Amino acid sequence: MERHTVFMSSTPVRSTPTAYTTVSFLSDLGLESEHVGVVKAIIRDEAPHVAVIDLTHNITPFDVRAGSLALARAVPYLTEGVVIASVDPGAGGTRRLVGIEVAEGAGVFLGPDNGLLAPAIALVGGAGRAVILDRDEHHLSAPGHTFAARDVLAPIAAALCNGADLFDMGTPVDAGALLPGVVPIPREENGVLSCEVIWVDRFGNCQLNVSLDDLRSVFGPDVARVRTTLGADVRNFEIVVAFDDLGQGAAGLVIDSAGLLCIAVGRASAAVELSIGEGEQVVLAPGDATGPNAVPVTITPHR
Repeated sequence: MERHTVFMSSTPVRSTPTAYTTVSFLSDLGLESEHVGVVKAIIRDEAPHVAVIDLTHNITPFDVRAGSLALARAVPYLTEGVVIASVDPGAGGTRRLVGIEVAEGAGVFLGPDNGLLAPAIALVGGAGRAVILDRDEHHLSAPGHTFAARDVLAPIAAALCNGADLFDMGTPVDAGALLPGVVPIPREENGVLSCEVIWVDRFGNCQLNVSLDDLRSVFGPDVARVRTTLGADVRNFEIVVAFDDLGQGAAGLVIDSAGLLCIAVGRASAAVELSIGEGEQVVLAPGDATGPNAVPVTITPHR
């Protein structure tokens, strides 16, 4: 069964405030301290009917781009409701906190106006109504101003889940005036695609910001191998649909669960074996049809 986000389903227009039953929560707060638990406790206290889904709290601290990519990967699978995203290097400063309605009221995204929310919102059809969360009467009283997820986002999420209208939470703003996303897009230059490693997962697979459709639009519909330039290293990679199709110790391009290409090594870490990481610039060109089907690498022993 093909899966689509419910935010993009045929949800009827909501002419009255809706009591949501789900909050999806993503942050860089980690799980070592009490922070995540406190945010969830506030929501539970104010809206006990709500289920809070932890998407991840292990985003690298301050890494807005990583947070936005994780949220974009998750959003096709989220149920309708409120989304709290808190990767907020500017906490306590002049940056704005915003609430953005999507899919004609099927959901509301809450977070800082720093580009974190933009890619996921684009994936669910774009922003509808938007507000700056600047009405103190809806915030918790706190001795400091650096924990917005606790003091602003959690109580507002609970209020929305209890049926409050978004426009009661802050000052309306033109959604077009909010900061755009920070996710890079591939560039076609002289018949090649310049792209970037945007994520390294825990297995060491290196996701690129390019899909098979992107390749086909530039290299033609029959592309099966890609000449891949990583710095001074040039390899002829086969495109496969499963990691084990590469064979143990062989490197290639796999179409991953997000539909993007990732550089992988069979049963090993491509990040380690090929010495690549997030932000690495990669150039793709049509591959050599007479080259090997997979590119072996020398597996580094690890203790």
